Amino acid sequence: MKQLKLTGFVIFFFFLNESLNLPTKPQDIDNFGTTQKFIEQNLGYITIIAFAQYIQEASFEEVEMLAKAMTEYKDLCANTTFPLCSKFSESKLFAFFTQTNLFNDVLLEKICSMEGLPQKHNFSHCCSKADFERRLCFFLNKKADVGFLPPLPTLDPEVKCEAYKNNSGSFLSNYIYEVSRRNPFVFAPTLLTVTGRFEEITKICCEEKDKANCFRAKAFYVIQYLKALSSYQKNVCGALWKFGPQVLKSMYIAILSQKFPKIEFKELTSLLEEVSSKYDVCCEGDAVQCIRGRSQVMSHICSKQDSISNKIKQCCEKTIPERGECIIYSNKDDRPKDLSQREAKFTESENMCEERNAEQDIFMAEFLYEYSRRHSELSTPELLRIARVDNLLKECCNTENPPDCYRDAESKFNETTDKSLKIVQQECEHFQNLGMDDLKYHYFIKLTKIAPQLSTDELIFLGEEMVTALTTCCTLSEEFACVDNLVDLVLGEICGVNENRTINPAVDHCCKTSFAFRRLCFAALEADKTYVPPSASQSLFTFHTDLCQAHHEELQRKKDRFLVNLVKLKPELTDKELRSSFTEFSNVVGKCCKVEGPEACFSEEGPKLAAKSQAS
Repeated sequence: MKQLKLTGFVIFFFFLNESLNLPTKPQDIDNFGTTQKFIEQNLGYITIIAFAQYIQEASFEEVEMLAKAMTEYKDLCANTTFPLCSKFSESKLFAFFTQTNLFNDVLLEKICSMEGLPQKHNFSHCCSKADFERRLCFFLNKKADVGFLPPLPTLDPEVKCEAYKNNSGSFLSNYIYEVSRRNPFVFAPTLLTVTGRFEEITKICCEEKDKANCFRAKAFYVIQYLKALSSYQKNVCGALWKFGPQVLKSMYIAILSQKFPKIEFKELTSLLEEVSSKYDVCCEGDAVQCIRGRSQVMSHICSKQDSISNKIKQCCEKTIPERGECIIYSNKDDRPKDLSQREAKFTESENMCEERNAEQDIFMAEFLYEYSRRHSELSTPELLRIARVDNLLKECCNTENPPDCYRDAESKFNETTDKSLKIVQQECEHFQNLGMDDLKYHYFIKLTKIAPQLSTDELIFLGEEMVTALTTCCTLSEEFACVDNLVDLVLGEICGVNENRTINPAVDHCCKTSFAFRRLCFAALEADKTYVPPSASQSLFTFHTDLCQAHHEELQRKKDRFLVNLVKLKPELTDKELRSSFTEFSNVVGKCCKVEGPEACFSEEGPKLAAKSQAS
């Protein structure tokens, strides 16, 4: 499977067809009108995304009702002066789709005015606020842990195909609703992409004889795509909300400089302004402005190909839906031949301190740009760690002979990288020495001890994501950058998007102190000393015949849950003791499921296993 590249800053909806009203001919670089037409024609889908993400408990009927109301509102505002239109400063359709926050403000006003809805779903307190405070309240109302929602509905393939054939619009609306409410922080363009891919799969698989296997095989890649982009976007938004726009800007200096090493610093600064403003609206949940912002970023890149990249010409000739994906998967540009190994300005210049003191932010941004374009082998987090060299330069500039001090800066950069490299090497050793199951169990135990307050399902998800990161990266030539980037996304999942998320003092410290150094902080964490385990739980050791009836994947899931819950119950046990208890549990399942009366066997063996665990 092709490795997903998670440094995509211009991800846009693609692989969609006429049901989402996309253009089918190549567009001019100036695509304002095309983007606006797309938004207008797909306002219903966009409204469903925004509503389902803000009010995840809302029913499909409630969401459909609002989508219809927003479409009617759009039509009213296009042709006449309407009271609600004038409330938001302009009644023309142009303003509705271009004025920042107008779509969101209208949407939230409509949500708050739906009779009984605020009280039913407990968001009346948000409706009592206005403007930014209201938008922020709805944002903070989003829940990353969606365990409160019912399982995702699974339809028989024949039923699914019949539903699509009878009413493709309603079928896709329901799909985008279910996916959006379970992924409240994923950007609207990404969800439109996923929906378009799902429609394409539906069209193909409904023509196949073995529909079930077709859906299963093709859906896997869509799910992986969604998971990857969800992690990346949550990580970026978490950085923005917790640490502010400066960290976001630094991330994209590193990302863009590595991908387009020939870009000039002035051009990079201009592009960064568009990227940063796009993330503000995307993270806040303004679906319309997020779509428009992404389109503008791509237009900017394609209008400056000569100065940005010579590898995206064919991408920029594609239609809007295809351009973003093409640019993302395009290879990094080759390093310019005239680019020196080192930038003397930052380690050898006699005037370095004067330049730094004159414009410190610009100076450090340029340092990160120059270092990143020279080091494509490093991860984004590592480049941000190196960029914290400003403290070293500050110390040097306060010495009697600054040049003698900062000429040694390169060795300090290498020290930082060596620390990170050792962590990655240790993780890849685990991958090489442990089997897949043992590797998974290793991270279940490690993560549960560090953050036992997290739900069992979340800890299982995080452990599996760690395994995915290592199996994806530890055999690649660019092992370090790959592992460090992907594991940082797992840490982003732990830390969450919302600033007010709290787990325990040690984890909270790692999440909130430094975005660049949280990887090193987490690597040093041990079992949470503040955690008080639940009183001895007999239910953990009460087994039933459902273990014998479970299919392989379901049984494995039950075993995973047992291990995580065992660690929560007995965090003081060593890894070896926990693994021993887990092995005994697996043996009990194997033994009892072979006898004629499994229930009686479980009734006898369960208490024995509980007693052994208590005695440990």
